[in-house]
Amino acid sequence: MGVHRTHKRKLGLAMCVALVVGNMVGSGVFLLPSSLAPLGWNSVYGWLSTLAGTLCLTVILSRLARDLGGSGPFTYPAAAFGSGAGFVIAWSYWITTWVTNAALALAVVANLSVVWPWVAGSSVAPAMAVALIWLLVLVNSLGVRVAGDTQLVTTLLKLIPLFAAIAVAVWAISSGRASLPAHDAVPIGLRAISAAATITLFPMLGFESAMAAGERVEDPKRTIPRATLLGTAIIGIIYLLSCSAVTMLLPAADVAGSNAPFAYFFSTLIGPEIGALVALFAAIAALGALNGFTLLQGELLLGPARNGMFPAWFATENRFESPYRMHLLSSGLASLLVLVNYTRGLAGLFQFMVLVTTSTTIIFYIAGIFAGMKLVRAGRIGTSPGFTAIAIAGLFYSLWAFYGAGIEAGLWSLAMTAVGIPIYFVMRAASRSSPAAAAGPAASRE
Repeated sequence: MGVHRTHKRKLGLAMCVALVVGNMVGSGVFLLPSSLAPLGWNSVYGWLSTLAGTLCLTVILSRLARDLGGSGPFTYPAAAFGSGAGFVIAWSYWITTWVTNAALALAVVANLSVVWPWVAGSSVAPAMAVALIWLLVLVNSLGVRVAGDTQLVTTLLKLIPLFAAIAVAVWAISSGRASLPAHDAVPIGLRAISAAATITLFPMLGFESAMAAGERVEDPKRTIPRATLLGTAIIGIIYLLSCSAVTMLLPAADVAGSNAPFAYFFSTLIGPEIGALVALFAAIAALGALNGFTLLQGELLLGPARNGMFPAWFATENRFESPYRMHLLSSGLASLLVLVNYTRGLAGLFQFMVLVTTSTTIIFYIAGIFAGMKLVRAGRIGTSPGFTAIAIAGLFYSLWAFYGAGIEAGLWSLAMTAVGIPIYFVMRAASRSSPAAAAGPAASRE
């Protein structure tokens, strides 16, 4: 086993909740109403289905976090199925972090282009996206507390337009300026609800962020479950109310045709000058999520690196206790992804990355469910009445969502996960042939 590290700089409950909420609230939620508008009341039922399914997952993963601690994507599968499973799932999840960072950097640029159209230029957009990626590497290289403080501030700012949308909706309905559509304006059906549930899953991704932070959290067995459940419930309700306000109170065709539905909502009900301001808040939302996932990309493979399953060189920390080499590797790959694929266009590239990261993250959720069920039977984690039913419900929801993400995204996610298998066997062979590696290298500090 590797040497356990004790970190002086820790994330408390408030910062962990901010990490959960901040990683969940990216730019996707600000674009969702365009896709949900044609579904009418089905979108509300889709949100409720997604919220219920996600809360099932949080119960299971929070139980694992409480009783096992550690970094979720590695610790939970490893405890149930061995270090190989832990490495492959952690590898898969690590890929999603830097792919997500590439998408989020592009989302920041796309929102800024609403205010400054020149930003969308063919050479400016990718350069600015890459610059943003490395700016957040700098922030995170100054230590987890600096990254946590940044996350807390950006989280508070990004919630403003969501709360404002709820307030405007209440005012518009009470004053008679807008009204909800008839319940049967769009036929209610399982197919439409399923479509809405699939669409609404993406902005819920990231609720497991506090688990992935692992040993960086103060009193993790208590803090991580509380932060996860609290953050997920809070943001799920905010999503339901704010997105439904934009989706339901304006003509569906107009919302569906808008590239910035939240800006259109405020422009219609309040004034056109609000649109640019909302676009700025959406950019802040994406920037905050970029900060959170940058923090995670540096943490996810530290456990495997310290235990000989990944080159120990990457576990080296700087004087701020930041795994800067993992940041260099991850952000280098994210930058390469942006530069190689930017000709797809901002919208096309963002949509592709969203589908791939969604399906890949679901693999971790499914692994966590099976790990939880096995460890409960083995008596290694606590159980409670209804735990099995919740696990089964979470499994069905995860499989449903994986199917809904599409065949192409599913194949990409499975392929990226499978790449970790030969890497694990190569590193295990190297570890067995090296006494130092087999003993578990301690992370050095520069």
